[in-house]
Amino acid sequence: MALELPHLLPYKLVKGQTLVAQAARAELASSSSSSVILKSNFINNNYINYCNNNNNNERRLVVRRDWETMASSPSHSRNNNDIRTINHLRHVDSMATMPSGAGKIPRLNAVILGEALATEENDLVFPTDEFSQQAHVPSPQKYLEMYKRSIEDPAGFWSEIASQFYWKQKWDDSVYSENLDVSKGRVNIEWFKGGITNICYNCLDKNVEAGLGDKIALYWEGNDTGFDDSLTYSQLLHKVCQLANYLKDMGVQKGDAVVIYLPMLLELPITMLACARIGAVHSVVFAGFSAESLSQRIIDCKPKVVITCNAVKRGPKIIHLKDIVDAALVESAKTGVPIDTCLVYENQLAMKRDITKWQDGRDIWWQDVIPKYPTECAVEWVDAEDPLFLLYTSGSTGKPKGVLHTTGGYMVYTATTFKYAFDYKPSDVYWCTADCGWITGHSYVTYGPLLNGASCIVFEGAPNYPDSGRCWDIVDKYKVTIFYTAPTLVRSLMRDGDEYVTRYSRKSLRILGSVGEPINPSAWRWFYNVVGDSRCPISDTWWQTETGGFMITPLPGAWPQKPGSATFPFFGVKPVIVDEKGVEIEGECSGYLCVKGSWPGAFRTLYGDYERYETTYFKPFTGYYFTGDGCSRDKDGYHWLTGRVDDVINVSGHRIGTAEVESALVSHPKCAEAAVVGIEHEVKGQAIYAFVTLVEGEPYSEELRKSLILSVRKQIGAFAAPERIHWAPGLPKTRSGKIMRRILRKIASGQLDELGDTSTLADPNVVEQLISLSNC
Repeated sequence: MALELPHLLPYKLVKGQTLVAQAARAELASSSSSSVILKSNFINNNYINYCNNNNNNERRLVVRRDWETMASSPSHSRNNNDIRTINHLRHVDSMATMPSGAGKIPRLNAVILGEALATEENDLVFPTDEFSQQAHVPSPQKYLEMYKRSIEDPAGFWSEIASQFYWKQKWDDSVYSENLDVSKGRVNIEWFKGGITNICYNCLDKNVEAGLGDKIALYWEGNDTGFDDSLTYSQLLHKVCQLANYLKDMGVQKGDAVVIYLPMLLELPITMLACARIGAVHSVVFAGFSAESLSQRIIDCKPKVVITCNAVKRGPKIIHLKDIVDAALVESAKTGVPIDTCLVYENQLAMKRDITKWQDGRDIWWQDVIPKYPTECAVEWVDAEDPLFLLYTSGSTGKPKGVLHTTGGYMVYTATTFKYAFDYKPSDVYWCTADCGWITGHSYVTYGPLLNGASCIVFEGAPNYPDSGRCWDIVDKYKVTIFYTAPTLVRSLMRDGDEYVTRYSRKSLRILGSVGEPINPSAWRWFYNVVGDSRCPISDTWWQTETGGFMITPLPGAWPQKPGSATFPFFGVKPVIVDEKGVEIEGECSGYLCVKGSWPGAFRTLYGDYERYETTYFKPFTGYYFTGDGCSRDKDGYHWLTGRVDDVINVSGHRIGTAEVESALVSHPKCAEAAVVGIEHEVKGQAIYAFVTLVEGEPYSEELRKSLILSVRKQIGAFAAPERIHWAPGLPKTRSGKIMRRILRKIASGQLDELGDTSTLADPNVVEQLISLSNC
């Protein structure tokens, strides 16, 4: 019997995989045949075999492609209730039955890219065969082959990849050495030790020598529309060499620190690369931090030079960066760290030099000196384990942590993660909206793309200026193919309405990406459906400043995605989930996310504070790198990040991840964004306090408050219901889109005199608005 099937149904490969074909619920109950072949108009002539399991009267749909061997016995399938695995290849076992969705789902439970919208009932989103066939990793089988090699033979796997870069001298016989167990001695991680290289040379010279000199390396888009620029690889190399020569003249040597306090001008990546070229250690400070924060970093790393600009426009607002630097340098001088040289770029679109405050003898205009220097500069060859940069990240104690990354392993890892996680092709135009003041801007604006010879966009402005269509205007202008941004921006643009998106073509897009925090499923679906026109895979990446590059991430084309899941580990990464005693948990579970073993991109220490490095990351669970994040792994091995462990709220003994509650709130059709914190409760220990931003034009009401709480009760349970809903016209965010939960905790607990520094917020007025609504 043969039938054409017009609807979507789930079905399993007899090898254990799950796919969804374009099929109807065939009325086969009356069929006397034990097996009916149903031809589908799905992709590549799949065939569905509907089998009766005479042993337990279970019926299920199974499928084969034309090139697969069909086995009719149900015994070929794994028992999906048992996915206990052994060692670090646990998810490989689960992928052998990959994937089975989220259990019994009575309605539609998957879509194919480009064929249908992802709705609330969808659990799996599949790439088309056309997409998969051209991908670097075209199938789960190819991923498993590469992943197993990277775990079983890390030295061989990574040395093969590293050999694609330029090394003045190859590394020692041992590709890596590691000790993550504090009980066995000092924590130590080394990759490619003894190898001599230079990351700037690999980013620029190598590409120019390969014939890419005339290819655009960086496009620059200004804050105001109509202002743009670009640099080819040859032009970028020349400008980097000019600045590098100047820094050497100022006495900057290998190992010296240079603090960079610049906005997203082309001069920012130029400065990073110039430091790397001469072996100097750059420390980029986000150009939104206060003078106090900047001075802390200057005092800690004691730079030879500070590089900034006079001002920058962010949306309609002018920010006087030079004034902030002046104040910071006064403070650093008071503590015995004077700065003799402050190089200042004149950003004429924001402020003219004649009204810029100036200190003769210390301050120097970039435009007056840098163009006079030669466009060639000798490379300072460095060991793979020599430091590349310091990047300060916030700590629970309030003192910033100076995360130190070294050269060789970071270079290899960022380049490789960029290539595979974004399925990068030489024809791509890539745009990451992150600022280089954060790790994302280091790894995936500057180093990762340039190491691959990519064309990358540097955007100075605000993503909603002059209106919320600015991102898509830029996408169309430069024919962007890969767009990488933060969930916060996605939710913000979603709130502003689809019309800002749909007025633009966006046809050039083929890959979307998410970074910075877990993306809730409803935002994921909007990103996929509206921005990506239901045809662009989303690389929902999980990683940290400390990891240097992606750790858990989808690989476009390789496997189905579940909205909101970071999916599976990248090559060489061995994630484990442990309980409070540090015991690894197998199968479907929730717990603390740790990493077993090292990877090339791992940070090596906290600058000047090894004890804190060891205590924070390696003592909580002996033998592991502790990420500080909570994680759930479903029965298919997919990973779901639940937020920082310190963002876990313990309500009457129930440990509830803030991200889970936020996702439940945002799934409400009238909620645009939510942020959840814990507050003290005399009975429950802690209670959930939710800040909720409504869809534009939606009024506050007690009825809506109750409806939001009910949404959480239905999706998670009564124990997770928010104790308080606090209406929020906006949330306190940094200019990169990170929500400042520290401020929200203080507001929720009424500690208004302890709000601390709010200077890094994109809109400091939000704080006053939230305080005024505290009793509403």
